[in-house]
Amino acid sequence: MTDQISYDDFAKVDIRVGRIIEAEPFPEARKPAFKLRIDFGPDIGVKRSSAQITRHYTIEELIGRQVLAVVNFPPRQIGPVRSEVLVLGVPDEAGEVVLLSPGHDVPLAGKMF
Repeated sequence: MTDQISYDDFAKVDIRVGRIIEAEPFPEARKPAFKLRIDFGPDIGVKRSSAQITRHYTIEELIGRQVLAVVNFPPRQIGPVRSEVLVLGVPDEAGEVVLLSPGHDVPLAGKMF
């Protein structure tokens, strides 16, 4: 476990739900990954990201899937991709990423609390 933080610290991290609308291979990545476009609704818009999620997901399975992502980190350049959001996941027993997503379909841009 890491150091404790206050609720105010947690509240600064803006985690929202979005829907993956596009996924494609990212052959330039050091580790196998996909390039993603995620729709967060009209107020936030469509954002780009990359994710090392090729072990458990195909492109076809990703399209239309809702995911949770941090939307208020500064953009980060990952090779030729400008990543605008951080898609969230947890490791399985082998350390491969399993995406975090709501258990039911929810409105886009819903804020995690």
